[in-house]
Amino acid sequence: MKNLTARLDAWTLHPVAVTGVSGTRVLLGFVGLMYYLSQYGERSYLFGPDGILPHDEFLDQLTGFSLYALSGSSLWSELVFHSGIAAALAVLLGVGGRAGLAVHWVLLWSVYQRQPALLDGGDNLAYVVIPFLLLTRCYDRFALPTGLGEHVAARLPGGLRAVRVPFHNLGVLMVAVQICLVYVVSGLYKVMGQEWQDGTALFYVMRVPEFELPGWSHLVYESDALVVLGTYGTVAFLVYFPLGVLVPALRPWAAAVSIAFHLSIAFFMGLTGFALTMIACDLVFLSSALERVAATARTRWEGLAARRSGARAERAEPDGVPEESAAAPAPAAAGSAGPA
Repeated sequence: MKNLTARLDAWTLHPVAVTGVSGTRVLLGFVGLMYYLSQYGERSYLFGPDGILPHDEFLDQLTGFSLYALSGSSLWSELVFHSGIAAALAVLLGVGGRAGLAVHWVLLWSVYQRQPALLDGGDNLAYVVIPFLLLTRCYDRFALPTGLGEHVAARLPGGLRAVRVPFHNLGVLMVAVQICLVYVVSGLYKVMGQEWQDGTALFYVMRVPEFELPGWSHLVYESDALVVLGTYGTVAFLVYFPLGVLVPALRPWAAAVSIAFHLSIAFFMGLTGFALTMIACDLVFLSSALERVAATARTRWEGLAARRSGARAERAEPDGVPEESAAAPAPAAAGSAGPA
């Protein structure tokens, strides 16, 4: 009971994974900004009312909501699209707080719904994870210091301030559970596939024209050993990932393997948005490691700044003599006449 009480106290008093979840916010903002900018030159053709998906057809197939559905005007489409760029940049830089993050979610959902043919799977995870981030203190790190968050927090009632830490920890837990569900469900679906069972799935996946990287993919699918190891290794990793993150000693290693796995997906298959979204969620498991890296970098920066300050002070002293001594008048010679 004492152990359980201590855990409950820690859950309600000490926020967990603040650095990791802040990194999640930054990377999700970057993914959204990358999506907007990568389509910027073709925005009228892809998202405009007279583009590849005309406004009337878009309304007929829309099953949810989208701000692009409110008007068939080209001006409105441009306004919503550029507002999305501004919101994604604000989330990336850590400006706007939870309100800005909520606006980014609405605009990102809207642009994804406007052109579903461009989606790569990362959108589904972003839909779910960003609302969870609204519960967390994801603006405590890697954010421009505006002072607005502290000002608003100081004006909140005491009861709301008291639940900030439990809500934060709940949001972090929901992000962690969601990413584990993605891995397990994906792994179990693969286990049921014949190609994944006989170790040949990677051969077929890397030969799909949409996912093939010319000049590189053949190095993998022409090697029987790499195909078999990659196929069975993928299934094993996806199914057993939650077990790895449950053990604190294995947690950073499991997250590091996941990041390497998705970087390979981004490189070989071109699913950059999906890979970065998955990596963003993996950062909640690397929070302690990120904090150590940030602390080391801060210490080195402070030491470098101190050495530079000392070097400037030495250069300011002529011939090694302190400035005060150099500026002091020379003492009168012995036997010299005093003032009249």
